[in-house]
Amino acid sequence: MKFVWGIHPNALAYSMTTLGAGMMNSIFNFYYVKLFLNRYKISEAAFHQAQVVFMIWNAINDPLFGYIQDNSAFSCCSRRQFSILYGAPLYALAFLLPWFPWKHYEEGDWQSGLHLIIALCAFDGLLTFVLLAQCALFAEISTRHESRLQLIKYNQVATLLGSTSILFCGLISDNMENFACFQAFTVLVAALATACMCYTGKYSTSQYEQREICMENANLENGDGTLSWSSVISLTKQIMAEKNFLLFVAMNFFQIFHLAFCNNFTMIFADNLIPKDVLPSSLRSIMYGAGFICPQCLVLLSHTSLKKFGYYRIILFSFYFEGVAAAAMFILGSEHYYLLAFYLTTNMVIVQASFSLFNLPLADIVDADLIKHKRRSPLSSMVFGTNALFTKPAQSLAPMLVVTILNQFGYENLNNEVAQPDPSLFLGLHDAMFYLICLVPLCVAVIQILAWAHFSIQNSHVTAVH
Repeated sequence: MKFVWGIHPNALAYSMTTLGAGMMNSIFNFYYVKLFLNRYKISEAAFHQAQVVFMIWNAINDPLFGYIQDNSAFSCCSRRQFSILYGAPLYALAFLLPWFPWKHYEEGDWQSGLHLIIALCAFDGLLTFVLLAQCALFAEISTRHESRLQLIKYNQVATLLGSTSILFCGLISDNMENFACFQAFTVLVAALATACMCYTGKYSTSQYEQREICMENANLENGDGTLSWSSVISLTKQIMAEKNFLLFVAMNFFQIFHLAFCNNFTMIFADNLIPKDVLPSSLRSIMYGAGFICPQCLVLLSHTSLKKFGYYRIILFSFYFEGVAAAAMFILGSEHYYLLAFYLTTNMVIVQASFSLFNLPLADIVDADLIKHKRRSPLSSMVFGTNALFTKPAQSLAPMLVVTILNQFGYENLNNEVAQPDPSLFLGLHDAMFYLICLVPLCVAVIQILAWAHFSIQNSHVTAVH
């Protein structure tokens, strides 16, 4: 592999998809809940209906695309690079769907609910198609721990750059108050993201690439390139029979729940619990941007620690940190506004930073499956897709649960008031928000520690794969 100016070209090509997806995903996940609740005035029932449909589709599409990408006879699906290349423009178009209303929505308009369903399902479907191929590339570029850490390093730089979209979006659009500027910025982001992901599709390679080309040609000649559904079910059972896979899925489910909780509601919690004269709009934009930028800096700075201690101990430490921080904030109370802002930002940073390492244990699970079952090539997409089947529903459960709780304390009425309401009427709502901020991370951390403690692949950073 030829290096130019000290840059590893394959790692650079791989990370360009992370850059493009990071720019779009950060904005989508951070703004869509507030957009539909506050601007489009979607009803609670329609919001829940959209999340249920999204939850079902979100769970189904990952193993479906995993099966297609691992077993399709068509190169646009079976070749990881082609999946990214052809999926990128559609992914970018799906990203733009929520930001352009079909009409001026009245309060409780059914069309806003349909809009949310289509936006969520289209965006997640294309996201899955593209990023599942990239996840498979991660496991297939190399089985060496050092090479994977290099990919993680390049990936975090790309994510760091991509996550600045939140900061610039907040500053340019005044945190979505200037909606026309917000819309223009999302179009620019979609164009840049498409170019980045197409670079991956053109220039990335994997150690299985030549084997894939030979198998693809053989399949075209023999006409037997796909597995039967009985074979797929059998392979899925083999994957799910692994104790480490099940423990990882349990831990990852709550990580995704916690991540969705932070991404979707940090802005809403901060707007209601921290007065605007204490934290003006510009500082809030910096705070929100830091919640997406700092995780990547943290992972980059921990590169030496990852090589020394391994991902297992780093992830376990993050769970303990989250639990202790949540307990401390709960004891101190909500009246310490600057401390609360720091806690909200730190919570986002730690959750996102530890989640950025999750490809490492999944790649080790892929390797273990390859060796145990003596496969000719790894079932990378199927492992990643089966994991997503059970963990992606957490993305919908988090906003459904939180919106239900908040509306029990009058958030829907607060949101529908034209004039600024008397803050004393919503003290119960503010208390509920604060309890959620502290108790959700605390409970999640306890469950994750219990699951992760039994994960047995703990020393892959010192054990070579034979």
